[in-house]
Amino acid sequence: MRPTRSVDYRTLAHLRLPPAVSDFIDGGSGDEITLHENTAALRRLRLRPNVLSGTGVPDTSTTVLGTPLATPIAVAPVAYHTLAHPDGETATVRAAGDAGALTVISTFSGQSMEEAARAATGPLWFQLYRFRDRDVTRTLVRRARRAGYAALVLTVDTPVLGRRHRDLRNSFALPPDVRPGNFDADHHTGLRHASPGHSAIARHTTEALEPALGWADVAWLRRITDLPIVLKGVLAPADARRAASEGIDAVIVSNHGGRQLDTTAATIDLLPDVAEAAGGHCEVLFDGGVRDGTDALKALALGARAVMIGRPALWALAAGGGEAVHHLLTLLTEELSDAMALCGRPTLADLDATLLAPATPVCRHTTTARREAP
Repeated sequence: MRPTRSVDYRTLAHLRLPPAVSDFIDGGSGDEITLHENTAALRRLRLRPNVLSGTGVPDTSTTVLGTPLATPIAVAPVAYHTLAHPDGETATVRAAGDAGALTVISTFSGQSMEEAARAATGPLWFQLYRFRDRDVTRTLVRRARRAGYAALVLTVDTPVLGRRHRDLRNSFALPPDVRPGNFDADHHTGLRHASPGHSAIARHTTEALEPALGWADVAWLRRITDLPIVLKGVLAPADARRAASEGIDAVIVSNHGGRQLDTTAATIDLLPDVAEAAGGHCEVLFDGGVRDGTDALKALALGARAVMIGRPALWALAAGGGEAVHHLLTLLTEELSDAMALCGRPTLADLDATLLAPATPVCRHTTTARREAP
């Protein structure tokens, strides 16, 4: 039977993937408090529909940085799609494009950015890290421009890698048939070297990425490219205001799926303040815990222009390749459309915070002391 919920794909993926790979995809940092809070916070929000609105069939189309999309649900940058399926990123981008969705390809994709671009049937952005060696970053930027990527997504929440205990317990390293597609062997030999109690991914990140990432690096990136720049990992209003003042084109409210600093607040709780701080000067996107169409609706109502899914896309890819990814994106968009209809909101522009019910007060049970007989 075809899955009827995105989380059904997680069950199927776990039947097909080695446990260490499932842990790499599903795991978070620390005690995984933020990982679970991302989804829990979305579930706690309650909707307040309007009725008799004459909505009809809602329109889920939108634009992001001027690019028309059939759905506001996009594929977030996730490393090594080839861990989930041999067809990797090429299957994902075909499926997303056919669904009218945006895909963001990771610097650490399992296939090269050029392979993904040749397979694409829809818009692509390229996610970028700032390497210690600026020439590595500069080369990636130039390649992305030549391959036709429409924007650069600079991840700004990873000066060091979060402590991911599942990967440490599993001594996680890339399997022999998986490689970072954007680099030659000199750049990734350490990714295959497992050692007890260590993560090859964490070690490689520590060695390769710039730990002192700052606003000067953002300015440098602006000087070397004419592509739109998106900052991924913005959670504080002050950072959103700075991004807008620096001419950044968009920010993504993201805590890296709970994979960086544990006990960071859920992204949905931080989204409204970031959206207000951006003040319409740069677009705001969202990721973190989206598992169905009502999750997407809530984020869109609180100021996001689009929402991104990471783990669900890999679950679907593992379960059934590109066809399953296409079905997942279609399913989520249909769920969003149904929720819009039931809320009486015909277009994405009609979604706003009035859709959210006031927070339910915490019930405080008072006890009356028993009066003893005189």
